[in-house]
Amino acid sequence: MTSGHRQFSASGVVTLTTDFGLKDPFVGVMKGQVLARYRDASIVDLTHEVLAHWPAEAGFWLSRSFRYFPGGTVHVAVVDPGVGSERDFAIVVAEGHVFLAPDNGLLAAVVDAADAPVLRRVSADSLRRLALDTPSATFHGRDVFAPLAAELASGREQPAGLGPLVDELIPGWIEDPVVAPGQVTGTVVTVDRFGNLLTNIDRRHLLGIAQPVIRVAGRDLPLRRTYSDARPGEYLALVNSFAVVEVARAEGSAAEGLGVARGAPIAVSRK
Repeated sequence: MTSGHRQFSASGVVTLTTDFGLKDPFVGVMKGQVLARYRDASIVDLTHEVLAHWPAEAGFWLSRSFRYFPGGTVHVAVVDPGVGSERDFAIVVAEGHVFLAPDNGLLAAVVDAADAPVLRRVSADSLRRLALDTPSATFHGRDVFAPLAAELASGREQPAGLGPLVDELIPGWIEDPVVAPGQVTGTVVTVDRFGNLLTNIDRRHLLGIAQPVIRVAGRDLPLRRTYSDARPGEYLALVNSFAVVEVARAEGSAAEGLGVARGAPIAVSRK
């Protein structure tokens, strides 16, 4: 029995992360499928506004959010441009949590962030046993992931019973930060509703860089403690509440003002 398996004890909590938005009934139907199998489930929407077809953003948020939930939570993430293809259904067990997602790079950030993750893939035998072996070609969130989440959250199923161990999952879509003496380079992973640019450079990457300066879109920005340390309209960088480097514009949108979007390069170096 793996350590990851021993740590999981179902709490009844399920989180959902998707790129579905809320205009259509997709999220509601997924919740319905969870409740149809486990009426006492507590379902939390982490976010449904992930950039469409970009699993990296879902993994970014999931890897930085899961520790704020109770142990035994089942986290379902569906950003799945390859839905209907032969890609696997992935399971990660780590730190008392279970993560379910397409094996398309989405869970790479979780694997990197978690302590001693245990990786599995859902077997065809398990899908047949749970009557999930004839899903639609376009909505595996409803037909596979939501029912699996219900079975795990209720305690009727354990991750080890759903499929074999694997050595690795599909790698993430974004390169890890590159660390050199006195410098680290990374990527803007997402833009929040305030227009702040959130990167994959986190607090630990700044260790050893005295008076760090953040360079993005041809500008050198000081590292501040909080937004109010800059005057309205000024650009700044800070380490935000999720412990990652963020570029902001006081009372404005850094994304619009700098013309920067997801995937843009960013660097930190000594002043």
